[in-house]
Amino acid sequence: MQDLYIVVDAPEDWAPYYPSSELISVKDFLSLQVGKSAKAKVINLCRDYGYLGTGYYCSLLAEARGQRVIPSIRSITDLSNHHFYQLYDEMDEPLNKYLQQDNHALMTKIFFGQTSIPALEKIARQLFELYPCPILEVSFAHPVKWQIETIMPGSLVQLNEAEQSEFASAIDQYSRQIWRKPRSKKRYRFELAILCNSQEKLPPSDNKAIKNFIRAGNELGIDVDLIDANDYARLLEYDALFIRETTAIDHHTYRFAKRAESKGLVVLDDPDSILKCTNKVFLADLLNANGVPTPKTELLLRDSEFDYAYLEQQISYPGVLKIPDGSFSIGVVKVASREELQQQCAELFKKSAILLYQEYVKTDFDWRIGFLNNKPIYACKYFMARDHWQIYNHGNTGTSKSGGFESMPVHQVPKEVIKVASKAVKLIGDGLYGVDLKQLPDRNVIIEVNDNPSVDSGVEDQYMGYDLYLTIMGEFLRRLERQHIA
Repeated sequence: MQDLYIVVDAPEDWAPYYPSSELISVKDFLSLQVGKSAKAKVINLCRDYGYLGTGYYCSLLAEARGQRVIPSIRSITDLSNHHFYQLYDEMDEPLNKYLQQDNHALMTKIFFGQTSIPALEKIARQLFELYPCPILEVSFAHPVKWQIETIMPGSLVQLNEAEQSEFASAIDQYSRQIWRKPRSKKRYRFELAILCNSQEKLPPSDNKAIKNFIRAGNELGIDVDLIDANDYARLLEYDALFIRETTAIDHHTYRFAKRAESKGLVVLDDPDSILKCTNKVFLADLLNANGVPTPKTELLLRDSEFDYAYLEQQISYPGVLKIPDGSFSIGVVKVASREELQQQCAELFKKSAILLYQEYVKTDFDWRIGFLNNKPIYACKYFMARDHWQIYNHGNTGTSKSGGFESMPVHQVPKEVIKVASKAVKLIGDGLYGVDLKQLPDRNVIIEVNDNPSVDSGVEDQYMGYDLYLTIMGEFLRRLERQHIA
């Protein structure tokens, strides 16, 4: 088993440096068998870290396989969100101390936390701790006082000769160091914000459910406020954040979760869960790497030639094609022939560099098992929409119709369903999740794990009633009290 992979888009990107046995193209890296690459370290030097680009997927799948990768998906996402720069105002004082006042702008590159400017060595290390990335391009501006203007991931192929020497020295030193996660911070007060969007067409909780959460929180001694996307600046007034808006990585919900966690708030959904659950490519690879049963799945890369005969041998028609970050059955299509597969790939590749192609598993309903702190707390059957193959039928008129449902106590769910769902959840975290499964005569397969599961009045709470809201808010109270004791 290889201990380190240095991933590049093409071998020629590494031409200025000594040959390395650790070097691998991103195409070959993404195609590695999971068992042969588990637990390795990965240095991702791809040219494009943009959302759904090759560099993004390199880090995404490395994390799914349990590998330690730099940059992590969290770092890539944070670097694309300029909102985070304001969180680190404490750097202003050392910047003004170390930089001369007669300049008005400065740009420097940081290689694995190292810089060629001695006065900026401490700041370079701090920025690397905050944004672990092989190459950081940092711009400083001096409108009134020195401040960070931009922080971006740098490109290996754009380094000049002097920078190449600095990079070579830095990567050689870094590859021998211990990889570690930053320590988490904590806070100790008891006020909670629920992030929601009154304009959302398919919110995870309806108005009545939101009112039940507020009532339950109040009964447990937690002040509860409703906030929306415009309240980012108010977030630090609270001790806990409960996200009841559909989450996405390239979205304000992730920024809220990230900032809340960085400041020590108790958070559901936490940013790690959002990262793991909202991208189906990551989730499929994570489940596969850990032996959790799923439908047969193939990854399709936009810039690769497809062996349709091989795909048809692995997955018979009809098959299901998915974009990685769809929700509520959006971006999921069924294809019944090679022609349909080619047509739908052409359309969906406009949105993502990678698609999932899965076997179609036909059932009358999906199981939804709700988990909190790794314990099942509710169970539902979601039936397929009428005359449709999915739970949600998104019509051409822009309307969405869903099938029926049936709620029941967890102890009435087949034990094997709970066992498989529990195995999947433990790979994600200890938050609030909804696991979707299909039950077949010979097996149970995981369709997805939702980090932001529906809790609607009259649906998920049909069996437990108000106790479901008390259970969820009680977990916030438990975590807040645990922080207070600590």
